[in-house]
Amino acid sequence: MEAPVTRISLWSGPRNISTAMMYSFAQRTDTKVFDEPLYGYYLRNSKAKEYHPGAEEIINTMETDGSKVVDMMLTNRDQPLLFFKNMTHHLLPELDRSFLKQLVNVILTRDPLEMLPSYAEVVETHTLYDVGYKLHLDIVDQLQAENLPVIVLDSKSVLRNPKEQLQKLCAAINIPFDPDMLSWTPGARPEDGCWAKYWYGNIHKSSGFNAYQPKSTPFPEKLKPLLEECLPFYEKLKSFAID
Repeated sequence: MEAPVTRISLWSGPRNISTAMMYSFAQRTDTKVFDEPLYGYYLRNSKAKEYHPGAEEIINTMETDGSKVVDMMLTNRDQPLLFFKNMTHHLLPELDRSFLKQLVNVILTRDPLEMLPSYAEVVETHTLYDVGYKLHLDIVDQLQAENLPVIVLDSKSVLRNPKEQLQKLCAAINIPFDPDMLSWTPGARPEDGCWAKYWYGNIHKSSGFNAYQPKSTPFPEKLKPLLEECLPFYEKLKSFAID
């Protein structure tokens, strides 16, 4: 009889601590991590290919059939614990989401007051779909409808107390906490996607979760309409977050 495999899917919006979470889980000897396996599928089948940096390279080097990616996520047995770092907006409407029932789904959110300006520095086009807040709640609704656990992390809480938040996260997943998850060697990892050169500059300089630093610059006027759209979804997500 095959040993059970725990399959964790972290569903994050952009410009969050999702890569730090991936690096954290990569420190566990019982875990294999995967960096945004649905990214190629998302770009090939959406207009995002027109404005995401490195889109052509990503499409040409990744599996772009969403069903094949999902099959890999559900059948891989390389380690007892598998950690898939996913972006919520990669779940295009055409992709059957019933596979979520076979995963431990963790939703990672971030205050849009801090996330949106950071995102706008890299990507010029900004829509509610791109930044993930509504899609996060769609996942919550699906999980609740199917009586599945709802696990939500707020990045601010993680950065303020990484050890406590990771302990609570591991308890929610029903796996032991490993202190090695709190630090890593600076630099790139072999699991990094080819997009790391555009997005991972800060994480490659880090050796653990950086202390929380609130934004000190004024919020851009051009992003205020999108902020107003995002805030109600974020506030609802926060009500589910691990405290």
